Amino acid sequence: MADNAAVEEVPVWLEVNGTPLVTWMCTPDLLEELAVGGLAGEGYIESVDEVHLRPCASDLGFWATVPAERFEAVRAEGRRPVLASGCGAVATYLADSRTVGPSDRQTVRRSDIPPADALRGLFKTLFGRGERYKDTGGIHAAALTDGREILSHAEDIGRHNAVDKVIGASLLARRPVAGLGLLVTGRISAELAWKGARAGIAWIATPSVPSTLALEIAEGHGMILVGRAVSGSPHIHAPPVRPSAPPPVS
Repeated sequence: MADNAAVEEVPVWLEVNGTPLVTWMCTPDLLEELAVGGLAGEGYIESVDEVHLRPCASDLGFWATVPAERFEAVRAEGRRPVLASGCGAVATYLADSRTVGPSDRQTVRRSDIPPADALRGLFKTLFGRGERYKDTGGIHAAALTDGREILSHAEDIGRHNAVDKVIGASLLARRPVAGLGLLVTGRISAELAWKGARAGIAWIATPSVPSTLALEIAEGHGMILVGRAVSGSPHIHAPPVRPSAPPPVS
């Protein structure tokens, strides 16, 4: 690690249907993936076919055009601005965890959590790919996995950005995201659980811990959270299995 190591951080803006949506403070790579994943995480798109993305030639930013009905549906959720628990002062618009509509309640396959040894192996692979972490020791990472191998990986100064990047990478490659596992290096906060729920992620694992609001969101959407995933005994927070409704009486 260099004595003068520093993590790159730049502003990147996104405008949707003529309306400014967000300015990310982020690591300046995989920016198309960041934009596509960010749009998916906020509910504006479910596939890359639903967005026309134009990069700005003179600045770090994008103009996005999405279906008008999707844009209006997100606006109708009445999200409130909050100061999220991300890295630094992260402003986000958080919807009520009960407002995810039917199109967002993708059928989440209750894929099995990998055994503890396999989960530690996946994190070892994740950490091994962290070139910026090796150089600076000050960056987050995320990865999508099928439980056997890493499918996409990204590093960013913000863990929420890294999640957007790996989801965006899969959407751009036209690979299904629903049913996969998500590895993150920081705690699982509400905004990360929300992104996972929208994408149909089956489980999220971290060497750290989830927040209480993340647990609430995960329970409402059938998603499993795994804390202390590289320890001897990972903490598995699985939503209760709700009994199926009895058949109607004829």
